[in-house]
Amino acid sequence: MSDKREHILIVAEELFGDKGFDGTSVRDIAQKAGVNLAMISYYFGSKEKLLESLITFRAEYAFGILVELNKDESLSPWDKIDRLVEFYVDRILNNLRFHNIMYHEATSVRNEEIKNRILAIKLRNLEQITKIITDGQQKKLFRQVDVALTVGTIMGTISAYTQSRPYGCAVLTIKEDADDETYRAKLAPRLKAHLKHLLRAHLDIRNETQASN
Repeated sequence: MSDKREHILIVAEELFGDKGFDGTSVRDIAQKAGVNLAMISYYFGSKEKLLESLITFRAEYAFGILVELNKDESLSPWDKIDRLVEFYVDRILNNLRFHNIMYHEATSVRNEEIKNRILAIKLRNLEQITKIITDGQQKKLFRQVDVALTVGTIMGTISAYTQSRPYGCAVLTIKEDADDETYRAKLAPRLKAHLKHLLRAHLDIRNETQASN
């Protein structure tokens, strides 16, 4: 990817996050990126295609991390679950603008093509996470679980505090006008610890044995 194309995507992400997709014009993006409209048209064709390219750009990195995590034979299945939690919490909290865009577009009825792209990304990532959990099951560490709902639990817990910041500030006793860095610093350690404990209770095969006795 050319540096100029990547720069346009990063600028668009910032504007979409601040002003929303509908509130951002191609002219706004061109002006902030310091390029002319023709260049955006050349690279992307339309604002919708630019958003689609942005989603793909960010998603490829996440997918690559999941693939490498699966390949790493030096890590136990439990290590991989911990790394998975840390990755998703850090990634979402450090890229709130992008994930707010993803959340909004995934629930929007406006653009079926973008919705389908987001769905394909989620399913592809789910396949990688399923491999991690299946490996743990084969090694007799994890019990049988509904993997899709397990992933939904992780993402839903994170989203509860990223999609409703006033609630998160109230629960964490943070001033509502606190900057993103302060919010992340308070929220991230609690989210990581909670999700790791939750997944150990949920996945550990020994808990299934104890429950049946």
